[in-house]
Amino acid sequence: MATKLWAVCLVVLCTLLTSTAQIFYKTGAEKLPLIFFNWPLIAGMCLYGFGAILLVISLRGGELTVLYPIIATSYVWVVILALLFLGEPIHYLRLTGIALIIFGISWIAYGSKQMPLEAPL
Repeated sequence: MATKLWAVCLVVLCTLLTSTAQIFYKTGAEKLPLIFFNWPLIAGMCLYGFGAILLVISLRGGELTVLYPIIATSYVWVVILALLFLGEPIHYLRLTGIALIIFGISWIAYGSKQMPLEAPL
């Protein structure tokens, strides 16, 4: 089964939504112990739920071993969003980690185009 482009796009959108949810969680955490009228916390939960729905739909369009590693891009998005919206610094070790994540995802994507191993029955 080949992974379809729309499935990859949905997983990337899922990572963007759940990463944005993390920023809302951080903002909402400052308002704790207030939970019920903590709009950033509620928005984060809604984004996570919607992201989960998109992930489930995307899994219909491709291989789990190809699509799921894309979730690791969430780490990249969170670092970028935290820099932009929370003013958190990016150190060279984080940049190294981001480069390794992107390299790893690319390696998995490249490997998915190669001849698959046969699973024993």
